[in-house]
Amino acid sequence: GKIAIDSPAGPSEILIIADDSANYEYIARDILSQTEHAQDNCAILITTSEQLAERVYKYLKGEVSHCLRKTFIEKSLADYGAIFIADSLNEAIQFANDFAPEHLEIMTKNPDDALRKIENAGSVFLGDYSPVAAADYLSGTNHILPTGGSAKRFSGLSVATFLKSMTYQSLSKEALRLMSSDITNLASSEGPYTEHIRSVKIREERL
Repeated sequence: GKIAIDSPAGPSEILIIADDSANYEYIARDILSQTEHAQDNCAILITTSEQLAERVYKYLKGEVSHCLRKTFIEKSLADYGAIFIADSLNEAIQFANDFAPEHLEIMTKNPDDALRKIENAGSVFLGDYSPVAAADYLSGTNHILPTGGSAKRFSGLSVATFLKSMTYQSLSKEALRLMSSDITNLASSEGPYTEHIRSVKIREERL
């Protein structure tokens, strides 16, 4: 038969949460690495440090022209790039949860603390030495990830994606007797579906 896929993937996204402890060159390079894929890739930095934001912006401005795939990078940054200043780390985390990025890098003094508050992301990269490029090629995590905000509802591709399950139940006489009244009320409200009710009642009458 036909085999389902998890979901169409792309365009690619990177969101970086950073504070004043982060290395601006690392951040800029990660932004460049994720916007060289195509012209519609999204790259966002949200930071609590204005100085860091300025440094990243200036570095990007100076480096784009030297990139082999600068046409893609320039278009992606112009249309889908942004640098935001957050009032607090919690505000940055809330933004990330609302955005639900495909890739989320956390470059803060205590990235593990921030991770505990992250609810929506395809894959998370902690600390200065965990660039998305490592996972793109070698570090081991699956890289078919939800995009376009779908990380609010879906996980990345895994073996579980291609497994199916079924449920089963076996009610005792007592269990059915205890449920009978509620089943009757629900079936009456929904339909009324009288045959649903009778399929239970015929059994209850013979208990």
